[in-house]
Amino acid sequence: MKKTLFPVLLFAALAHRVFAVPPSLDEVRKEMAIPSAGDLRGQLDGVGFATTAAQMTKVFDLSAAPPAPERLGETPAPGVAGAICPHDDYLYAGRVYRGVLPLVTAKTVVVVGVFHRFRKFDAKDVLVFDTYRAWRAPDGEVPVSPLREEILGRLPKGDAVADAAMHDSEHSVEALVFWLKHLRKDVEIVPVIVPSMGWERLFGLGERLGAAIAASAKARGLVLGRDLAVVVSADAIHYGPDFRQVPFGDGGVDAYVKATARDTAMLRALGGPLGAAKARAFYETCVDPDSPSDYRVTWCGRFSIPLGLAALSRLGRDLGTPLEARPLSYATSVGAPELPIRGDGLGETAPANLYHFVGYPSMAIVRSVLK
Repeated sequence: MKKTLFPVLLFAALAHRVFAVPPSLDEVRKEMAIPSAGDLRGQLDGVGFATTAAQMTKVFDLSAAPPAPERLGETPAPGVAGAICPHDDYLYAGRVYRGVLPLVTAKTVVVVGVFHRFRKFDAKDVLVFDTYRAWRAPDGEVPVSPLREEILGRLPKGDAVADAAMHDSEHSVEALVFWLKHLRKDVEIVPVIVPSMGWERLFGLGERLGAAIAASAKARGLVLGRDLAVVVSADAIHYGPDFRQVPFGDGGVDAYVKATARDTAMLRALGGPLGAAKARAFYETCVDPDSPSDYRVTWCGRFSIPLGLAALSRLGRDLGTPLEARPLSYATSVGAPELPIRGDGLGETAPANLYHFVGYPSMAIVRSVLK
């Protein structure tokens, strides 16, 4: 979701602006709620996300309260190979986090995030890894898995970069990492964010990322779902005039109904066995293939979702575990009462109303069931 930390940097308003010099690490860290220091990654968003263990516990407990998000399918047993989860403010999206992330029980989690500010850094056509030993979370440090260096070593030159400033500027990974830490104290992560790129490049990078993860998993004897999982960070539609996304009118009930119906149809279309055709169809629904930085439909997961699914598909094939996607739920920033956590120091980073709303998708990636 658009953050007031960077109110005009996330969407089409910057499609044609040129940045001569990317921000320095010091400049980025000045925008962080808890700046990174040394080999510990800090926290960018201290408003929408918990900063203390007490806040995280309260968010987790309250997120179980009704009303539940719209149900799109049966919930599988914990131990999934992968998942798609939103990254918006906890008071808006907490119920969706609570419905999907407890299904991820693996110790090692590759977190594929959105890179909202890729234009600011002139980043494209690469996977962006971090450089940190660990990430700060409300419940304590989250180690970065040694799998990161193995994956980087297995990727061809030019496929990836490691950059602290890019990761410090991005909130889409930390949002999920805090929940993963709360759910499993010994969790370790491999953070990667995905900037703009064309379909062929995106699919190729996804395939090679999945192959690199699989090779490391084989070498370490890791079992997909039990020991290793891939979680993709993505919010769905960002609707309203300020998002330059008003195909059903500026807003109101009718626009809301039509926009959310389109979202759930897009989620359902991704269901079933993983495959390139579905991932590409989603990608081309969200972006102009001839100009990938330009939105057609403002899902901020326009790159993270298809790349993550491509990586999971290759990972499953290489490990002899064919995978399928199961849409789980859908909600929005205005579809349910916010969690009552404002008095505990959390709040919103953007408004929520029928003229400015965000969708929250969730999906589980599981072993294919032979019929």
